[in-house]
Amino acid sequence: MQLNQLSHPQRVRLLYKTILRLHRGLPTELRALGDNYVRDEFRRHLKCNPMEAQLFMTEWARYASTITQQLGLRGKPKGEIGEHLDEKAVEMLKDDQVVQLYELMLASKGLHGDTITADDVRGK
Repeated sequence: MQLNQLSHPQRVRLLYKTILRLHRGLPTELRALGDNYVRDEFRRHLKCNPMEAQLFMTEWARYASTITQQLGLRGKPKGEIGEHLDEKAVEMLKDDQVVQLYELMLASKGLHGDTITADDVRGK
């Protein structure tokens, strides 16, 4: 069966499982962090509108492609994992996304307990 013959839920499930499989090649700490983040994001977008779903799938497919390139065919990191965020892309994020990104950065560096809220971002 070809990818374009799959239903939307089947494509989502395939992407989700592909990403979790790719994470097996990450260092242990990053794998746990990445797996938890992916599970949370996919759960959070279960009932999003079609436009958000298309953007969601496009961005996660791009992520899977990037990880595939960085891990290579054998699933071993070929250098630095991840990529730097474009400043313009960060500026386009919603307040709650900035908070989530900040908390993800803290977790990736092993820093816990220093969290901010969307109100902190808005300066309230």
